Amino acid sequence: MPGSMLRRVRRRVETAREAAATRGDSGMTAIEFVLLTPVLFFMIFATVQFGLYFFADHVAQAAAQAGARKARATADAQPGGWRGEAQDVVDSYISQLGPQLVVAPDVKMLQPEQNTVGVEITARIPTVFPGLDLTVHAESMGPVERFVEDGGN
Repeated sequence: MPGSMLRRVRRRVETAREAAATRGDSGMTAIEFVLLTPVLFFMIFATVQFGLYFFADHVAQAAAQAGARKARATADAQPGGWRGEAQDVVDSYISQLGPQLVVAPDVKMLQPEQNTVGVEITARIPTVFPGLDLTVHAESMGPVERFVEDGGN
């Protein structure tokens, strides 16, 4: 009796092995899909977030440079009025290039020295991931442009 039972168990094990060999990895595709899909979506969203961040950074830098150019050109002619004109240029650049991308910009006009002016921008950017808070910072400064008359020589 024990020998016949052992043969039956061996036969069942061999049958199960043959069945497994003929089936192959039929369920692995579904399991791999379930496990890799979230990773794939994360990579896609991270790529989009990377693009949003760097485009917003370039918009802020372009706006700061344009504002600083305007400030450098008008600071000598209009000692107090350059701030308003530079602010208008910064606002114009942001509204043209990325109004929904550069959110709540904080624009500061800088004058660290008598003959130097500049613009500093700090702003938030929209995020793909909930709870992520990203900001961009751009600054541009330069000397005030002055017209100097020729000595007539």
